[in-house]
Amino acid sequence: MNIAFYGSSLLSSYWNGAATYYRGLLGALARLGHGITFYEPDAFDRQSHRDIEQPPWAQVTVYPATIAGVQAVLAEARQADIVVKASGVGVFDDELLAGILRHARPGAVRAFMDVDAPATLAAIRADAAHPMRRALPELDLVLTYGGGPPVVDAYLALGARQCVPIYNALDPSTHHPVPTMPQYRADLAFLANRLPDREARVEAFFLHAAARCPDQTFLLGGNGWHDKAMPGNVRAVGHVGTAEHNAFNCSALAVLNVARDSMAAVGFSPATRVFEAAGAGACLITDAWEGIELFLQPGEEVLVARDGAEVAAHLQALTPGRARAIGDAARARVLAEHTYGQRAVILDRLLRDTMARKRPAA
Repeated sequence: MNIAFYGSSLLSSYWNGAATYYRGLLGALARLGHGITFYEPDAFDRQSHRDIEQPPWAQVTVYPATIAGVQAVLAEARQADIVVKASGVGVFDDELLAGILRHARPGAVRAFMDVDAPATLAAIRADAAHPMRRALPELDLVLTYGGGPPVVDAYLALGARQCVPIYNALDPSTHHPVPTMPQYRADLAFLANRLPDREARVEAFFLHAAARCPDQTFLLGGNGWHDKAMPGNVRAVGHVGTAEHNAFNCSALAVLNVARDSMAAVGFSPATRVFEAAGAGACLITDAWEGIELFLQPGEEVLVARDGAEVAAHLQALTPGRARAIGDAARARVLAEHTYGQRAVILDRLLRDTMARKRPAA
């Protein structure tokens, strides 16, 4: 089947945390025989910060971030069997949502992929005129990359026909152990862009932990942190392209994951960084959120902390041997149960079943 996918960016992870999710999942769908066309706007300086060029398994169309550019790529939706609009494209999101419903041919599956479902649901609830309220009854499928039962129930209550989480996962060919790099060596490394709904939790779990451990070294990667006040033992390195994520994860004693506010509150929302770090064999410390044990076993495959003090305690007690054992166990778990190949099989079946149900009506 031919899939037309309208998202933020496949080619660049610059201010675009969903890039590796799109690459892993869509690449795995392509290996199952689907044709992928990804439409991304030329926006936010992403095209000058590409991590990859056009992959062999997808056609990528970069369009001008103008209404004329949006209209031109929406006209191509009628050629697809499956049309997907992702959340957080960043420009003309409402027009893209309305456009896929208008331009998709009869019989095509029309889907919305929500890569930040808790935030989207909060916006819908706060706005009686939110465009998603009108779109949900017309969409065949809502896909989320996290949220579990709370998100599914919320979408169904708002009128979605079907809502299915397709969780983040690991692409073993992309994220795997590599030699360390001196510029990324630290006791604790953390990689995330600076966002309003994450900053307070980063302060609590990362910066406060650093302040409690003055003799240990902390590494912060990601956009936007250059003017943030930090303890002297924290080194900020700015944007880290996906080509160096493995080295970033492999070079530190431990790697930290901190969920955004909304995802931490809902739970069942492992970030891409969780699987990338585990795939590289890193010892992961994560903030506590409901459902973690569905993905990694606390104490054996991941260390869980409720605040910065517990992050600091984990770090101070951690030896290289124990860190290696936790990282090896996490890697084995995600390779066995949480790869994009496995996620793609689930999504492929879901898309085919959804299309089959539409055929009589079409």
